[in-house]
Amino acid sequence: MLRGVRIIEIEGVGPGPFAAMMLADMGADVIVAHRKGGPAIPGAPDRSILDRGKRSIEIDLKAPEDLAVVKALISTADGLIEGFRPGVMERLGLGPEACHALNPSLVYGRITGWGQSGPLSHVAGHDLNYVAMSGAAWYASNPGEAPFTPPTLVGDIGGGAMYLVAGMLAGILNARTSKIGTVVDAAIYDGSAHMMNLLLSMRQSGQLSMNRGHSMLDGPHWSRCYATSDGGFLSVQCVEPKFYARFLDLMGLSGDDGFARQHDQALWPILTERLAALFRTQSLAHWTALFLGTDACVAPVLSPEQAHDHPMNHARQTWRLGDGVLQAAPAPRFQGFPEWRPEALPQRGAHGDQIRAELKAAAHL
Repeated sequence: MLRGVRIIEIEGVGPGPFAAMMLADMGADVIVAHRKGGPAIPGAPDRSILDRGKRSIEIDLKAPEDLAVVKALISTADGLIEGFRPGVMERLGLGPEACHALNPSLVYGRITGWGQSGPLSHVAGHDLNYVAMSGAAWYASNPGEAPFTPPTLVGDIGGGAMYLVAGMLAGILNARTSKIGTVVDAAIYDGSAHMMNLLLSMRQSGQLSMNRGHSMLDGPHWSRCYATSDGGFLSVQCVEPKFYARFLDLMGLSGDDGFARQHDQALWPILTERLAALFRTQSLAHWTALFLGTDACVAPVLSPEQAHDHPMNHARQTWRLGDGVLQAAPAPRFQGFPEWRPEALPQRGAHGDQIRAELKAAAHL
């Protein structure tokens, strides 16, 4: 889908490389400028899933000859992705103004936690900090428990990388007609807050309370996870009455007066304990088999390895083993385009000679 689009990625951690991987998954020519001397995080692999589909060149951004290579690459690119704190790229001579002087139509993608401006823009933080302050972690627990969001998924990926990808694609589309580039300020704080609009729309209709433990997402017995007898976990979220009725039927609870009162908040803690005791009487395999293929809206909580072996994955091939590494296939899928297959993960700097030769042949270096 993105054949002919070139993205230069300045090596970072987390959401920036993930966003660049997504663009590579969709066919963009992504060249990652890996820092010389190995990964920034000690112990990180030399060959990362996040580098799949990319070409790698090792660069020392403080060395004049390597800086010239990066600038030559920028002059050929549609977009650039960087994830440093505000001001770092400017000090390296690679800020937006300098890059747009080289390439006026460049879409300059910046991914940070707090954004390029504001009182916290230069302050360190991590995924949970951003989503906590943005409001996105408010409902992320059962009543009475401390909020805990799935690591990196809500912030780094949902509110960060996905918004950066959307911004990059919008900027590239605009530049194709206007010939004018832009700066994409993708802040995890902003993106994770923006995702809350779906929940706030539910608040408008009275389906969402701002009091934790009193909303359909974090309070009722029919919207949570339960432990099974063998230490597994089962997710239950039968929101609509017809799905809730199917759930009760399969659980043998259709004639129970308490469970019939689905939205009686006073009963939610009592019914939660009753369901918890019931689910602890059987194994995860038992409950999975009982609910499989029904509209009861119940599903097992699986590890990535378990998801790989599940019949759902046999049909969709979402989880793949490639180069000895378990990884998820690109999403979304595009009808009429070849099926994706895992390729060998690139070694750091593996394409350095090739990339420099291309630049010299095109008289960019």
